[in-house]
Amino acid sequence: GLQLVLPGEIAPTHRHSANALRFIIEGSGGYTAVDGERATMHPGDFILTPSWTFHDHGNPSDEPMVWMDGLDVPIVNMLNTGFVEHYSEESQPVTRKERDSLTRYGRNMLPLEYKSRGIAAPVFTYPYEQSRETLEWLVSNDPMHECHGFKMQYSNPVTGGYPLPTIAAFLQLLPSGFRGAKYRSTDASIYSVAEGRGRSYVGNACFSWKQRDIFVVPSWCAVSHECDIESVLFSFSDRPAQKTFGLDRKSV
Repeated sequence: GLQLVLPGEIAPTHRHSANALRFIIEGSGGYTAVDGERATMHPGDFILTPSWTFHDHGNPSDEPMVWMDGLDVPIVNMLNTGFVEHYSEESQPVTRKERDSLTRYGRNMLPLEYKSRGIAAPVFTYPYEQSRETLEWLVSNDPMHECHGFKMQYSNPVTGGYPLPTIAAFLQLLPSGFRGAKYRSTDASIYSVAEGRGRSYVGNACFSWKQRDIFVVPSWCAVSHECDIESVLFSFSDRPAQKTFGLDRKSV
């Protein structure tokens, strides 16, 4: 889904059993708070709200904030484990400085004898500026994949696995003039265009896209990407859940 928070608005604090992610599409200066820590949001930032963590959103800036939400609600509903709780106040108290979790856990170091409190990543914000820099490094130092261009997956810095137990997320750069080979996998993927302009062939259909557009590739449906100018695509899927049950499959 898409969420809009207008200037001055607050989305009240709550928590739910579904895991959720946010990919910021438009606006700067709004925030998400997770378990007492706020993160100022900018376009391209990837933000987590793991299962049963209190979170709220606010927009003290003078421009609208828009982001894409992704939740594992279908899995939660299938297992009949959906719960929600509202906080006693509109906004939760801020108990940690901004970027606290990113500084503690996102720099290839951990607190002494650290023991994880859950199975989701302890860092909940992945700034686009850092992720984009990594993609640029790949372009200069790695061979290009015939299907994906230059693609990275977001990770849990403690385990090296996926950031959420049921949701995987990815960021890929397609160089100008890229013409990708076909690829298919059992995990259906939802894409958001962070930068650029191009098209994707999904099954027998062709979808043109540009910055801020969203498109979907269904399970086991062949897809190939093309772009006219350098482009960056964010995507997410239920790959971790499929891997847990040994159901994932890929084909080039």
